[in-house]
Amino acid sequence: MTTLFDAITIGPITCPNRIWMAPLTRGRATREHVPTELMTAYYTQRASAGLIISEATGISLEGSGWPYAGGLWTSKQVSHWKSVTDSVHRAGGRIFAQLWHMGRLVHPSLHGVQPVSASETTAPGKAHTYEGRQPYVTARALPIEEIPRLVGDYVTAARNAINAGFDGVQLHAANGYLIDQFLRDGSNKRRDAYGGPVQDRIRLLLEVVAALAEAVGMERTAVRLSPNGDSQGVDDSNQSELFPAAASALDALGIAFLELREPGPNGTFGKSERPAVAPLIRRAFKGVLVLNSDFDFASGQATLVSGAADAITFGRKFLANPDLPSRFAKDKALNADDQKTWYSQGSEGYVTYPMAVDG
Repeated sequence: MTTLFDAITIGPITCPNRIWMAPLTRGRATREHVPTELMTAYYTQRASAGLIISEATGISLEGSGWPYAGGLWTSKQVSHWKSVTDSVHRAGGRIFAQLWHMGRLVHPSLHGVQPVSASETTAPGKAHTYEGRQPYVTARALPIEEIPRLVGDYVTAARNAINAGFDGVQLHAANGYLIDQFLRDGSNKRRDAYGGPVQDRIRLLLEVVAALAEAVGMERTAVRLSPNGDSQGVDDSNQSELFPAAASALDALGIAFLELREPGPNGTFGKSERPAVAPLIRRAFKGVLVLNSDFDFASGQATLVSGAADAITFGRKFLANPDLPSRFAKDKALNADDQKTWYSQGSEGYVTYPMAVDG
């Protein structure tokens, strides 16, 4: 019987358990998107995770739309990420970098760059900016002749990630960000080779993955999808066709693992009344499948036993419990997370959550 405490191999890496840390945007870098010493402490505290997937990390100025989020396009960013990964490795951990382009969710007030997307659309709601929440602006449709440049930005960030000491990269293709904006017909209104039928809407995803694999190795390349329902205004009219098709194509490529964020009807951070797509994806994707969203120890363990997933990523539980695997193993009570410090600056609610006391 598979348990959360069993080791699992992904590419060249052996993860000592299947209690993985989900990517969590926290906003503790500088305004130049350079990692800080606080970030080194934060990730090192959580090195007992089977695998850490880093916070979403910008691949370029154009794609970075979150205040104080880290980046991977300058030499200074790379050198400071190296301090993070070196410390995590010294503590016995493993860490992938999640590569992020926010697409139409980038606000021009951050860097003076107009957002791009699959089509000329505007996201609902308001963006996080240095001046507070502001309404999103209309994105320009990314011209087909700029797509090689975009793919190149992903490749540069992936090479930078490996140079910074990350064990691999995860393409952020979920949560309504750029790749997701291309995937779903609610935001992709293109009439060229990247729009229309499902096989064309998944084209950019597959081209980016192939380029990342050529740069850093398929065994070090992973993907995150969010297949169930609306995500930041991005939706699809037939998710049960789109996402299994994407998963099947990723399976054929042989990626290191596929992670799915899929809240259900009782989700505590996003909800969906639609039937879960993960079971369809499980049939289409034969590699390492990782599930995320509202799992606790019991439900995560049951999911592994059922064969529905090979590992579980925990987000807010890892945020508030840096020693989560040990707490699970010893049946220790969990710290509650403090939402008001999720995206604040400073150490509070970041590196101040206590470890469990034995005895």
